[in-house]
Amino acid sequence: MNNTIAYRADNDKGTTDAKQNEPLSKSTLRQQQLLATKQRMGTSFTGNQVLGRLQTIGCVAVEITQKCNLDCTLCYLSEHSQQVSDIPIEEIYRRLDDVLKHYGPGTHVQITGGDPTLRKHSELIDIVRYANDLGLYTALFTNGISATRKLLTKLANVGLRDVAFHVDSTQRRDDGEDELTLNHLREEYLKRTKGLGLMVIFNTTVHKGNFHQVPELVRFFRNHADQIGLVSFQLQADTGRGEWRKRDIVINRETVQKQIEIGSTFNLPWEALQVGHRECHSYLPTIVVNKQVYPLVNSADFFTDFVKEFQHLSWDRQQTLSSVLWGFTKAVATKPKWWIRIVKQGYLITKPMIWDLFKARAKVQKLTFFVQNFMDANELDQARVDACSFMVMTADGPVSMCQHNSQRDDYILKPLDITRADGTTLNYQPLKHKSSTSTAEQKLRSITVNSV
Repeated sequence: MNNTIAYRADNDKGTTDAKQNEPLSKSTLRQQQLLATKQRMGTSFTGNQVLGRLQTIGCVAVEITQKCNLDCTLCYLSEHSQQVSDIPIEEIYRRLDDVLKHYGPGTHVQITGGDPTLRKHSELIDIVRYANDLGLYTALFTNGISATRKLLTKLANVGLRDVAFHVDSTQRRDDGEDELTLNHLREEYLKRTKGLGLMVIFNTTVHKGNFHQVPELVRFFRNHADQIGLVSFQLQADTGRGEWRKRDIVINRETVQKQIEIGSTFNLPWEALQVGHRECHSYLPTIVVNKQVYPLVNSADFFTDFVKEFQHLSWDRQQTLSSVLWGFTKAVATKPKWWIRIVKQGYLITKPMIWDLFKARAKVQKLTFFVQNFMDANELDQARVDACSFMVMTADGPVSMCQHNSQRDDYILKPLDITRADGTTLNYQPLKHKSSTSTAEQKLRSITVNSV
């Protein structure tokens, strides 16, 4: 059955709920959204859980095309993806509206695909502008091939905040067979984004062939921490159209964490904070001083107490370390009982880095490590699906990324009836080259043409 979708007019961009419920303040609405997240987390809502306290969701993917110009050996796309027509832009806008409705302003949205740069660039720019106008935090997820400096500049000008480059040895690129030979491409992408105000992310799929190179990759990332804000290591999963299926036994969350620690030369406190289900994600913010990695959060007990007391605080990844610390300082200033604990914790964090701080003249960079343990398509764990921090916005609402990938054809091959702002209806047929307008509209056009 087709969905009939009402597309909001431009002057209503996602603020409909707030306008219709004027007595409902933004803070009350956010509390309701946080409560909804808390309830679905179940037993994953532990004391150091970020979701339901500081954030309503980790991120939401909005796929604007299914097409890609690479054929990765671990591709999550469908065998049908290359034949699927791009979803009409009105439906993309509606899905962005739904992100705002479900998770609120400031939600991290991945503009992705396929590779989103293969969509008509004027539409890609309009999509990023629309999301930014809604107050969403936008990131472009791309392999970088078509993400030119000119395009990235235009996207930055309309509000793009992050750009995430997927570069690894699963992609069979002509200019690199392994991770270390691909570093020249990573450096090229860093040059391409320099000065645009974008936070750069690098995504790496970990498999048996590059597992041993993870420490060297970490050294590369920490040496470029002045330009890189986050690095994500995504574990091989048996899903999609990729040729390689089950991961080798050596690849798991703990072994990859250990490889990251070898590259950072520091034992990292992976359990200090939790985002989503503990088996799915490991998220650790660090700072890099004199090219050495140090954890910014090192105590689960302290973090648990802190978020309980200061869960009204919020920040985004693009804030400078000084602005984050200043915000915390102002909040802590109103809580005298916390002064001693903050000083003590600050001392424990900075003590190992004193000499590096001196050599770096107190210059520090932020670098977040993220390990994503995706599930195989035929081995979904419902508890992990329920506590997911990484959603895909579909025509039917948000769906866990792992669940979406396991049933991708059910979502991307679904015809849709889309009601445009002018009242006309567009029938979207994914496997047809062109979507058709409704019979009534066709008759109207025919009458108009004949009358002329």
